[in-house]
Amino acid sequence: MSLKNRLFPKESNFHKMLTDQASKTLEGIEALEVFVVEQNQDNANKVKNIEKEADELRRILIEELHQTFVTPMDREDIFALSRAIDDIADYANSTVDEMEIYGVSSDEHLREMVDVLKKAAREINDAVKILGTYPNIAMKHAVKAKSYENVMEKAYHSALADLFKKTDTIYMLKMREIYRHLSNAADRSDEAANIICSIVMKTT
Repeated sequence: MSLKNRLFPKESNFHKMLTDQASKTLEGIEALEVFVVEQNQDNANKVKNIEKEADELRRILIEELHQTFVTPMDREDIFALSRAIDDIADYANSTVDEMEIYGVSSDEHLREMVDVLKKAAREINDAVKILGTYPNIAMKHAVKAKSYENVMEKAYHSALADLFKKTDTIYMLKMREIYRHLSNAADRSDEAANIICSIVMKTT
């Protein structure tokens, strides 16, 4: 850090940057929902473009974190929350990528899992948006987001149970991988919620 920055610490609005990330991730999940209902290249590209925008927001946050001396919460928490939120968008993108690569179509289980993920992402977005102003309400949103991880787990196992009744082994392997991406996205949503709860406990 330069002498100037040590003498005049830079202030960055990390709450806004995290909010921008969470909002962009929710936008990505909503685009994924559109894609699994109507699979076409335009809808696929929308998810991919949003994921690139989400990555850029994370890069900006990390750069600001490197340059900022004083942060409103632990630096490690800012970094971890940013990473967890970004991972959700990454899994949405990889879901589209693999559906295209494997040449498979959406099914009712996949659509159900995306709907659960969208609900969790919305709670994370709502929590991050008010984390700095109404932390206790933010924590309630985070707890609600965590509940969707259990819903996703049930949906995931239900999808696998139906999948294993089929006889096309190659198709089974392809779909299992895609289901797994959505389950992992819900895990990252749960991790983001845990970090939000930890931040609230530390700062209130």
